[in-house]
Amino acid sequence: QVQLAESGGGLVQPGGSLRLSCAASGTIFRINDMAWYRQPPGKERELVAKITSGGDTNYADSVKGRFTISRDNALNMMYVQMNNLKPADSAVYYCNADVAIRNSPFTFNYWGQGTRVIVSS
Repeated sequence: QVQLAESGGGLVQPGGSLRLSCAASGTIFRINDMAWYRQPPGKERELVAKITSGGDTNYADSVKGRFTISRDNALNMMYVQMNNLKPADSAVYYCNADVAIRNSPFTFNYWGQGTRVIVSS
């Protein structure tokens, strides 16, 4: 009933920047917390940044000061601006959201399919 779609990944040189987008669609009543996760090859998925419906944010220490998470509630969009990228940032980045569904008393957690970021010379 709800789909999350990431975009904006790609190959970038160290020190470069990328802006990732997450578009939520479907039978959405309200999107509560949203977050960006990432999963480097062979490693566990980890939280990068999260943002509440009111715009409060939290960041992993490894990206603090370099990444900025934001959202547009009217458009059901979430973004992360990633600056000064490092090879250690290379991963598949996933959008995650807690969504209240129309005509449902429940809230569900959804994942996007991911967008790959490669930071390399």
